[in-house]
Amino acid sequence: MNDGRAEQIQRDGPGVSAPLRDPRGEGLPEPVIRTACHDDLDALIALEHAAFATDRAERRAIRHAIRSPSMDVLAALLEAPNGDLGPVLVGAAVLERRRGSRIARLASIAVAPNRGGLGIGGRLLDAAEARARAHGCDRLRLEVRADNGAGIRLYERRGYTRFAVRPAYYEDGMEAWRYERGL
Repeated sequence: MNDGRAEQIQRDGPGVSAPLRDPRGEGLPEPVIRTACHDDLDALIALEHAAFATDRAERRAIRHAIRSPSMDVLAALLEAPNGDLGPVLVGAAVLERRRGSRIARLASIAVAPNRGGLGIGGRLLDAAEARARAHGCDRLRLEVRADNGAGIRLYERRGYTRFAVRPAYYEDGMEAWRYERGL
């Protein structure tokens, strides 16, 4: 907070917490982005429920993604303001690859709602692109809800081009816009 007090902690579920956002976004530490592990599973589930109203990945799907040799789950972590709780998961991205293909797919990107607008999504996108390149991919594709203005702006600012629309792609009937970019 601006007055020097420690940020409040919001409890998102058993053993999971997320610091509340500084409205100005100033003075916040840079997130550390690393490969998610099984110990992150509960926090990833809590993030999934906080970030998405529909089309949430189930626990078994996230566990599978963490273990899969053809998928990468990236976790964005910030140190808790008081330091006692250890790092707090504030975002995640899931990258999929197919054997023999040079096109990777960003299957999901999520940022804790109380951390929106702070650049975490962009950092996760950078990390996913770097991971795709490291695996020999030269293109990245993704789908985004047609009503996700923030996501669309991020992808278009980063040079992604819309190449298709998938009608009624999401559970609630919303269409998906498909984007692609060369890496």
